[in-house]
Amino acid sequence: MLFQLYSSHAGMQLLGWLLVFCGLIVMNELGRRTKTGGMIIFVIIPAILTVYFILAHLGMFGGENNPTVAIMDGWFHYFKLYAADIGCVGFMMIKYKWGLGKKDWFKWWPWFIVAANIMIANVSDMESFLAAYSITGDFSGAWWASNEGVFIYGGWWNLINAIAGMINIFCMTGCTYLLTSKDRNKSDMIWPDMTIWFIIAYDVWNFEYTYLNLPTHSWYCGVALLLAPTFANALWNKGAWIQNRANTLAIWCMWAQVVPAFQLSSRFAAALPSVYGGATQAGVTAYDLYKPAIELYKAGQGKTAQAGQIIADMGITADPRAQGVIAILALVINVVVMAFIIQRSIKMGKNPYSNCVWEGTKDFEEAMARADVSA
Repeated sequence: MLFQLYSSHAGMQLLGWLLVFCGLIVMNELGRRTKTGGMIIFVIIPAILTVYFILAHLGMFGGENNPTVAIMDGWFHYFKLYAADIGCVGFMMIKYKWGLGKKDWFKWWPWFIVAANIMIANVSDMESFLAAYSITGDFSGAWWASNEGVFIYGGWWNLINAIAGMINIFCMTGCTYLLTSKDRNKSDMIWPDMTIWFIIAYDVWNFEYTYLNLPTHSWYCGVALLLAPTFANALWNKGAWIQNRANTLAIWCMWAQVVPAFQLSSRFAAALPSVYGGATQAGVTAYDLYKPAIELYKAGQGKTAQAGQIIADMGITADPRAQGVIAILALVINVVVMAFIIQRSIKMGKNPYSNCVWEGTKDFEEAMARADVSA
């Protein structure tokens, strides 16, 4: 079992997951369908939040007791929020042909921003792998405390997933063949060569990334957040997965940055992954794990064996079996997709990055049916 969904709180955790999943879909629809909606959600709200973040760090809105300052003060959270939001704005520029969005060279922007985000995740995986190795001297795995206030069980699975992430970057094909949807509002940026092949490879890899490096958040950011754009792409928004992925990621990051207690200490607190063996029986919650982890990190001892001792004192036993299985699965899927890309590009005699290699497949043709090819 991937998550510990067998406590008296399981019903609220499932309800919380459903609320996040549906909320992300609704907010994405509001942001993608009109220019006004997009400007409000991805320009105006982030601008307001930026002022809020600065003032909170200057001592207003509760100062150090403000949830954003107290819980979400790591650089990574801010980087993900603004990187995702910059991606959203860039995608709007392309689909509405604003400014640089009219330039052919700017069509590389989606590939660049996605590749950059994947690389940041790969760096996190490698940090976890090396932290565990520095403690044990081998690949067996060890607990350490991150600057996000999370006890992470790093090991060889992080290295495998980082390799899968590197391959995933090069599974993005047809990178400059970007179109606008032909509906009246020009709602979507269509990337027709980003088919279900890439989406599955990305989703499995990214789920494992969150499962390994953001385990106390993974119930939401690793499951609900990944499935929301995939669900939309499968049913009504074919070809616009990457736009919807960026939109939902930015929306989730804004919510999590302002209301972090939702996933840590509210009635909807995230279900813990199975790596925290026995945590539910011991009555340990995500917030119980956060406090000693952030204290250990601030003391400069996050990457020491003391993390493992604290975890043991909580009555938790490391169970990384699911972590290892999913890492291998992520690598295998990405290798298979890469092999098909190489095979198809050789057969077609085309560069897979400046040309489309999935032309003729069902997903590609359904995406093209939504695109305005005359624009």
